[in-house]
Amino acid sequence: MTARSIMFQGTGSNVGKSLMVAGLCRALTARGLSVAPFKPQNMSNNAAVTADGGEIGRAQALQARASGLQPHVDMNPVLLKPQSETGAQIVLCGKVFGTAKAREFQSVKRQLLPSVLESFERLKRTADIVLIEGAGSASEINLRANDIANMGFARAADVPVVLIGDIDRGGVIASLVGTKTVLDHGDAAMIAGFIVNRMRGDPTLFDDGMAAIAAMTGWANLGLVPHFADADRLPAEDAFGLSERDPGRTGGTIRIAVPVLPRIANFDDLDPLRAEPDVELMMVDPGQPLPVCDLVILPGSKATIADLEAFRRAGWDIDLAAHVRRGGRVLGLCGGYQMLGQLIADPDGIEGPPGSVDGLGLLDIETVLTGNKSLAEVSGETVSDGLQFKGYEMHMGRTSGPATTRPLVRLADGREDGAISKDGLVSGTYAHGFFADDRQRAAWLKRLGATSDLSYEAGVDDALDRLAQHLEAHVDIDEILRLAR
Repeated sequence: MTARSIMFQGTGSNVGKSLMVAGLCRALTARGLSVAPFKPQNMSNNAAVTADGGEIGRAQALQARASGLQPHVDMNPVLLKPQSETGAQIVLCGKVFGTAKAREFQSVKRQLLPSVLESFERLKRTADIVLIEGAGSASEINLRANDIANMGFARAADVPVVLIGDIDRGGVIASLVGTKTVLDHGDAAMIAGFIVNRMRGDPTLFDDGMAAIAAMTGWANLGLVPHFADADRLPAEDAFGLSERDPGRTGGTIRIAVPVLPRIANFDDLDPLRAEPDVELMMVDPGQPLPVCDLVILPGSKATIADLEAFRRAGWDIDLAAHVRRGGRVLGLCGGYQMLGQLIADPDGIEGPPGSVDGLGLLDIETVLTGNKSLAEVSGETVSDGLQFKGYEMHMGRTSGPATTRPLVRLADGREDGAISKDGLVSGTYAHGFFADDRQRAAWLKRLGATSDLSYEAGVDDALDRLAQHLEAHVDIDEILRLAR
C-alpha cells in the first residue's frame, strides 16, 4: 500500500499549520481513513518521547494522537532544538545528530534529505493518506537552495501543496498572493489551493477577498476558517506568543507563576494547570517581577546554564528567595530542577564553553551535564502519597546530593528521581507530564488549597473532535482528498 499525500505550508510561522493538520487528521480518521502525520523538519523545544526512545516535535505527537496512532520518529525525522540565538541541536530520526549554527545548518541539510525521504516512504506504506506540515514560511527564498522543510521537500517528494494564510494578522491577501509572486515557477506550480485561517466576525465580509486571491493566484479556494476558540486547549507547537495564550481563569483559588525563560522547553507540562477552573496560571516575562503566589514552577529548558543566567538578570532569583521565605512552594521540572541546586557543571561544553555556575541554592544537589541523553516514557508514583503517574524523561545530566535521599518520585523500574528540601517547600524532578495525570494534579492542587474534578486527557480528545467538526464545516475536505496524490 502506498498512501496519497498532500502538504500544508504557511505564509509564515504561527498561521495555524499544526492545528490544521491535527484537525484534518482527526476528521479523516473519523471518515474511516488511516492517516499518518509528517513534518520533514521542525524547530521546537516542545518535544515528545516516542515509544522506541526517540523524540519528535510535540505537534506531531498531537497529530498522531488525532490519527489514533502512537508517535513515531518517522513522523518528524529532523527536529531542531534551539540552544542559542544562532545555534541548535539537531535531532535526526529521534536521536541527537549534532549541533550547528544557523548558517552551518544550511549546508548540513543536504546530508539530511535522504533520511527525510526514507522516513516519508516508510510512512506512506502504513496509511491511506499522509498529511504533511511545512515549517515557517513557504516564501523564504533566501533559504530555498538547501530547503528540506517546504518547497524543497514538496519538489523532492512530488507532493501537492495547500498554502495557509492567517487573516487575524492582517495583510492576508498580500501574504498569499505575494508568496506566489516571489516563488520560482516550479515551486509555485506545486501549490494547488489555499486556506485562510482565523477569521473573526462576519465571514461574508471576506467573500470578495477570497475571490481576489483565487483570481490572482489560480489556486483553488479550499476554505475560510473561523477562529477556533479552543485552540489553547491543545498543546502548542512552540513558545511563540506563549505569554499571550489563554491563561485560564483569573482570580482563581490558587495562583501559580511560571517565569518564561528564553529557551523554555516542554512547556506543555503547564497545559493541564491552565485548564483548571481554580487555578490562575501566570506566565511571567522578563522585566516583570515574580508575583505573590502559592507556587512557582521553574519549567524545562534547552539551555539550562544560559537560562539560569537570564533568570538572574531578570531579578527572579531575589523574588524566588523572598517567595520561599514567605512559605511559598517551588517546583522545578527538568532544567528547572537543575537550576534549584547548588551547582551546575558542564565539563564537556555541551551547552557552551566548559565550566560551572552556582545554582539557586534551594535544593542540596549538584548537576553535571554529561553522558547520553535520557529519552524514555516512564511511570511510577510520588513517594509521599503513593499516587501513580505516567510521563517521560528527556534530559542530559546527572544529579546527586543529600536532597536526593528525599526523592519526589519512585519510577516503576525501581529508580528514585528528584529531590525535596528539608522543609518540604522546594522540590524538583526530571519527570515531565505528570500534571496531565488527573490524580497527581488533584493531589498537588489539594496541597495548595484547591480542588479538581477535571479530566484533562478526555478534554484534549474532545477539543480534537470539535476541531475536526469545525474543519468539516469550513474546509472543502473532499477537494483536499481529490488534490492529494
